[in-house]
Amino acid sequence: MDLLIRGGRVVDPGQVDGLADIYVREGRIAGIQRGGSNEAPPAGCRVIEARDRWVVPGLVDLHVHFREPGHEYKETIATGSRSAAAGGFTSVCTMPNTDPVNDCAQVTAFILGQAKAAGLVRVHPAAAVSPGSLGKGLTEFGELAAAGAVAFTDDGRPVVNSLLMRRALEYASAFDRPIIAHCEDPDLSAGGAMNEGPVATRLGLSGIPNAAEAVMVERDLALCALTGGRLHVAHVSTREAVRAIRQAKARGVRVTAETAPHYFSLTDEAVGNYDTNAKMYPPLRSQADREAVIEGLADGTLDAIASDHAPHSSIEKEVEFDQAANGIIGLETSLGLGLKLVAEGSLSLERLIDAMAIQPARILGLPAGLRTGQPADITIIDPGMPYTVDRAKLCSRSRNTPFSGWELKGRAVATVLGGRISYALEA
Repeated sequence: MDLLIRGGRVVDPGQVDGLADIYVREGRIAGIQRGGSNEAPPAGCRVIEARDRWVVPGLVDLHVHFREPGHEYKETIATGSRSAAAGGFTSVCTMPNTDPVNDCAQVTAFILGQAKAAGLVRVHPAAAVSPGSLGKGLTEFGELAAAGAVAFTDDGRPVVNSLLMRRALEYASAFDRPIIAHCEDPDLSAGGAMNEGPVATRLGLSGIPNAAEAVMVERDLALCALTGGRLHVAHVSTREAVRAIRQAKARGVRVTAETAPHYFSLTDEAVGNYDTNAKMYPPLRSQADREAVIEGLADGTLDAIASDHAPHSSIEKEVEFDQAANGIIGLETSLGLGLKLVAEGSLSLERLIDAMAIQPARILGLPAGLRTGQPADITIIDPGMPYTVDRAKLCSRSRNTPFSGWELKGRAVATVLGGRISYALEA
């Protein structure tokens, strides 16, 4: 069925920002008419009235954990896809730390098959750098790329061996794939439960210093410069890492980077009285780090916003803080938290859409923006809609969010995947 999205403010950074109609035919964008049209739509065409709403390229999350195969009690590809569509996402990149690890073509194919069966978002698997993500040797990059892997990473674990990281950057270049780096010095972070600082001291918890991230970022930047490979730094949380990435970009190093909404929305004070929903890795940092992350997003040092959606059940979270699993769910709160930065004047709307749709797509080598002939992956946002985050009403199978009860404004009301509505907010 043809589709007409009519009368919305179309925002495609660097291309269009204004009232326009978008015509969709056979799952692809057939045309964008600026200023809109008063003509009647073709017979049989479905119409979405988008007046007072923003129509943007489908959001892309380049860092999620869907837990399948192996830990389906936390999340499945189907439930994760539903959560993504509800958050306004049309594409996601899944991390390989499943059980078994996505380190071979068979697991990649399984993930893609499950995603196709769900049919709610485009799932692009990242494959492991090393077999089992154990940091010993490289996986078969060529075989995995041919199977559909869009990037390589041992996310959840750092690639500690510098020579292995060098070889990974070199080898991935042959397939034009980025290495997504989990930057952590495990000797500096060992035993830590939260950010090193006054809050950890008050709570009597072992701390993780900023240097645990910054040291490994500096190493990986040096290896990226040496090899000419494509490095993408995951979940940046510290001011030192932001500074290092900014300086590396100025030198021409081929690096991109992401941060997550929790790093620009929260500080380590959110741990409060040992709230395990505020436990993640990297940990929540100081106010100075939070401000540096926001500045890095605003000036483009940090290219993208990624949720690092990490579902856990109560089994892993309702335990002593230092024993609790790291991570929070984030697909359904990412957009609202990003729009909060826009409302506060910390980020322009165009930069937010750039960070949540255009740059993630480019990093992963996917079609970016709203272009005639491209798949009609589109997100429709009601910018004035207030709502309260309620963990009980989220689509994810898990409930581990620190944002339950937060008042946010602006959310995705419809997600269009290949011209088909994969999510529509109930009135």
